[in-house]
Amino acid sequence: MNNRRSVQGPVELDDVDRQILDVLARDARVANSTLAGMVGVAPSTCLMRVRRLQETGVINGFRADLSPEALGRPLQALIAVRLGTPSRNRVGAFAREMAALPGVLNVYFLGGANDFQIHIAVETPGALRDFVVEHLSARREVAYTETNVVFEHLSGGVAASAPGADPHPR
Repeated sequence: MNNRRSVQGPVELDDVDRQILDVLARDARVANSTLAGMVGVAPSTCLMRVRRLQETGVINGFRADLSPEALGRPLQALIAVRLGTPSRNRVGAFAREMAALPGVLNVYFLGGANDFQIHIAVETPGALRDFVVEHLSARREVAYTETNVVFEHLSGGVAASAPGADPHPR
């Protein structure tokens, strides 16, 4: 369903690795020499560490964070989807089909009452309605949908600090 590497468990990270991840989470475009200076290692060491973090699947990729509003899609929604029981063998195909649709930002496969959460950005309330009707309600395998409009979205990040450590020490 995605291109992330399969990580079998936590990867051992030291303080420098965690500092690198914290900086990259805030600005993935930072130059290697600047990153190296910020974390206190040589540029060659920093490059080697970033490559290792990529190879071990800690860093899944670098991407641009696009503004749906600037692209003419100011209305975002989260749509909960539940598939009918006989459709369980189509879970992977359904997720890939949804992810390929225009306006879909993310598709989350869930445990719990719902099978998926689809995050979309559309032009208008009518476009949102059309998406639900055409791509979800009209599908035989979809048993239930619930649409929630997103008023505001704040990005968080996975803290690179050690588990249990205070990410904001005083």
